[in-house]
Amino acid sequence: MEISKGLKKFIESNAIGLATVNKNGKPHNIAVAYVKVLENKLVISNAHIKESIKNIEQNQNVSLVVWNKEWEKACVGFELAGKAKNYTSGKWFEYVSKLPDNDGYVIKSAVVVSVSKIKKLES
Repeated sequence: MEISKGLKKFIESNAIGLATVNKNGKPHNIAVAYVKVLENKLVISNAHIKESIKNIEQNQNVSLVVWNKEWEKACVGFELAGKAKNYTSGKWFEYVSKLPDNDGYVIKSAVVVSVSKIKKLES
């Protein structure tokens, strides 16, 4: 799925919610920061993510939501769905480990989401 330059900028400059599901079908949601868009994938740095990583190892289907900072004035957002994989080594791990945003954090892994669906949300 093609992520446009405009959506890339939107994703990289706003808050993101990540939803996963455990093996029993129970949903789990967290906020993530410093998400990057590369090769039409979302790349998330993992310094503190625990439960979501366990869920991704059992079920790669994830959903993300991103919305503009000034949502009270004009609420615009996007829902993105796809499959996630957790990398503890290799090019994706090396990429997030070198990001300036991650200075001072112990990076445990890189979560990479291959996006298969994008839906615009407006109120």
